[in-house]
Amino acid sequence: MNPGAFLAVKDPPTFQSMTPSSLRLFPLACAAFVLTSVAIAAEPAIIAKARAFLGPEAALSGVTSIHYTGTLITADPTDATKSSTAPIDIIFQKPDQQRIQANGPRIIEITALDGYDAWQRQQETADPTKWQQTLLGAEQIKRLRANTLENLSFFRGLEARGVKVEEKGSASFDGVDCVKVAFTHGPAIIFYRYFDKATGRLVFTETEAGGTIRESGELRVNGIRFPKTIVTTTKNAAGQLQTVNITFEKITLNETFPASLFSPPTLLSK
Repeated sequence: MNPGAFLAVKDPPTFQSMTPSSLRLFPLACAAFVLTSVAIAAEPAIIAKARAFLGPEAALSGVTSIHYTGTLITADPTDATKSSTAPIDIIFQKPDQQRIQANGPRIIEITALDGYDAWQRQQETADPTKWQQTLLGAEQIKRLRANTLENLSFFRGLEARGVKVEEKGSASFDGVDCVKVAFTHGPAIIFYRYFDKATGRLVFTETEAGGTIRESGELRVNGIRFPKTIVTTTKNAAGQLQTVNITFEKITLNETFPASLFSPPTLLSK
């Protein structure tokens, strides 16, 4: 988070490329895009095992919203000894709503998705009358929509939304015999997930741009496994490697959030 002058948003926030098993949450980047009609292929066999590892089918299919609260640590890509820390609040709500708020010591940053609209707002922590609000572009909205769908689907039902889910064979990762599955939301939005062939556990995720997502630890909510910590690496606009660490203190399921929480504040808002 940049505590300096407010700048027009050119790149999406770096703390968004995970999944709820890995924050099917987090890299972020997403406006409307037309999905081509595709024949829905048979679901890879590993998906059923991956869902069974996460929790009971009734609990997974009953999730309507996920609310994460925790701590965000962003490393300085130019100096490995420096980092910034901020409380973070993340909400995903069906069908296509998302809101992330990071409260830095000098800047509060909110990024939200409401269907086919998305926006970002930055304001000074000490003086909320000093702010800048930006509507996000088509590519950023596409990725936000993909992240929201990934977080709420628990790996199943994406094909009905135009996502291609395709098994890519076997692979070994960290000494674990895995099945590699590609979740293709579009040519520039692909999540390659490596599932433990024996248990269905999600071992590792990489993206089409070379980003990575690792999760560790465990929190159980309503019988569903969620990661305690997620670490993502992406490249920023300057081509530098950016590392983001999110540790969750609390996860709440199936709250009902008002539409106003995701809608852009009016430009008169203070």
